[in-house]
Amino acid sequence: MDKKRELMVETQIEARGIRDPRVLAAMRKVPRHVFVPEGQAASAYDDRPLPIGSEQTISQPYVVAFMTEQLRLTGKEKVLEIGTGSGYQTAILAALAAKVYSIEIRPELAKAAAERLAKLGIRNVEVRAADGYRGWPEEAPFDGILVTAAPERVPPPLLEQLSPTGRMVIPVGAFYQELKVIERQGGGYTEKSVLPVRFVPFVGEAEGAPR
Repeated sequence: MDKKRELMVETQIEARGIRDPRVLAAMRKVPRHVFVPEGQAASAYDDRPLPIGSEQTISQPYVVAFMTEQLRLTGKEKVLEIGTGSGYQTAILAALAAKVYSIEIRPELAKAAAERLAKLGIRNVEVRAADGYRGWPEEAPFDGILVTAAPERVPPPLLEQLSPTGRMVIPVGAFYQELKVIERQGGGYTEKSVLPVRFVPFVGEAEGAPR
């Protein structure tokens, strides 16, 4: 699997322009095959998303690396992740940030991810089973927020939980989605679209939020 992981990084990630050495090192280190169902392990390093149960997927390796690079983590940050899923993106973030708080709306996925991360000895992560729309206010503000499901508009509570210089990476849209990078600057925010993407919908409170 080590050879497959190295090949994944070389051909799918470095070859497409990911340059942050810390992101590349994390992608080389974290065993992606541990985060997919046993029957999918042989495909864990393929250039595609994979089903993980509960109608959810583990994102394509390039997308994981791209989103992570957009946060510009240095190792000192407190990061909020919305959509734990299998825990793979969580593990990548944990390798690059000081502390990761991750929320998963499906209790069975939250429990499995927390157990998986603990088995790997990843200790700087807290996983909560909850609706991620309102974030994790008692631990705010966050230097980075990464969202792995697509709402039709950015949840205001998440914007409010960004630190004064924080960055959020979030897919936004219904059928057509854009990955957006939002930066808090002073009293306002800047926003730019960086990649067309396809993520599962952001379910829960976000579905009833005003459009």
